[in-house]
Amino acid sequence: MRCETLRRRLAGVADGTVTLDEDERSHVAECLRCQAELAQYRKLLRALRLLRTEVLEPSPSLVSDVLAGLSVAGERHVLRRLVSGRRAVYAGGAAATFSVVASLLVVVVVLARRRSPRV
Repeated sequence: MRCETLRRRLAGVADGTVTLDEDERSHVAECLRCQAELAQYRKLLRALRLLRTEVLEPSPSLVSDVLAGLSVAGERHVLRRLVSGRRAVYAGGAAATFSVVASLLVVVVVLARRRSPRV
């Protein structure tokens, strides 16, 4: 009997869905590799059964942490929307217009002061 042939069936042996015949059982009884493989399958099944029965309690602050994270993500989304697309063009145009108007106002004030007679 070859280990490779039997190895495929060992998982079923571990969970009880496969029954070995007499030759296969004697091989597993003598082969350390097959015994180790069978032990690993049984260990894995025990760990999986423990996971099924174990209940994980969430931390008391989980809901508030999730809500805070959603709030921060929402604020980032709003800021991105404000600076993207047409709004960014409008904001850029408004800023350029404001700077031109402010520059013209400074020029008018400076020229007006130069022309006015000093007392």
